[in-house]
Amino acid sequence: MPIFKNKPKYTIVRVKKKNIPDGLWIKCFGCNHPVFNKALKENLMVCPRCDFHFTLGVYERVETLLDKASFKELDKDMASLDPLEFKAVSSYRDKLRKDKESTQLNEAAIYGQAKLDKAEIVFAATDSRFIMGSMGSVVGEKISRAAELALKTKKPLVVVSGSGGGARMYEGMFSLMQMAKTSGALLKLKQQNIPYISVLTHPTMAGVLASFAGLGDIMIAEPGALIGFTGPRVIEQTIKQKLPPNFQRSEFNLDHGLIDMIVHRKDLRSTLIRLMEYVYPQ
Repeated sequence: MPIFKNKPKYTIVRVKKKNIPDGLWIKCFGCNHPVFNKALKENLMVCPRCDFHFTLGVYERVETLLDKASFKELDKDMASLDPLEFKAVSSYRDKLRKDKESTQLNEAAIYGQAKLDKAEIVFAATDSRFIMGSMGSVVGEKISRAAELALKTKKPLVVVSGSGGGARMYEGMFSLMQMAKTSGALLKLKQQNIPYISVLTHPTMAGVLASFAGLGDIMIAEPGALIGFTGPRVIEQTIKQKLPPNFQRSEFNLDHGLIDMIVHRKDLRSTLIRLMEYVYPQ
């Protein structure tokens, strides 16, 4: 007769679940691992595990790139109208209202005067959180005015693009016109030998890339950014072929000559400062 009775193979331990506050962690889109929000913000919204670059808003760009309190925004209250009275699943006015509330922006672009390591520049940026950063009349007007300001003041222009929506269909031809308008304004800078640096972030697509974002004298991209005209899924469905690995990503575009360099977010400010010293010493 056995001295000891058979013990169960597993011991069940019941632990009282502690309440964990929401909003402390976020799932990385690159490696699918949870990232502590505080650590992510301290790392400039770059995943410490896989280096995935999260989206930054326009004012976060101002904070991370420009001299403190040097940015003087212009035409902040400029906002889009609804010239076509566009209505589909939801109206254009509803989309504008919702994105204004969620982003606290009046439009997808900002511009103004700023300093970069005490050197005066003109700075503009687009925000992919506002109707995917798509270009309507106001975005095109702000980019054009930024170029005109750079021409007037003889200061270099830096534009950070994060526009995945291309030209804004809700405004029809009014939106498509902005491609030609912004390109024409930037041509005047080139004619006067005033530098224009274009910084491409994830995503920069369609009519935005085909106009002002693709016309930089120096083209910089963040790692892993999707940069192209038509998205890879649409292209595959159209041509019925599998695309190469990393197609339209920054690394692919660098290998094929579309951009000049890939710069990690933590090095972007110092890279811009160094480039300014080369192309426009003041």
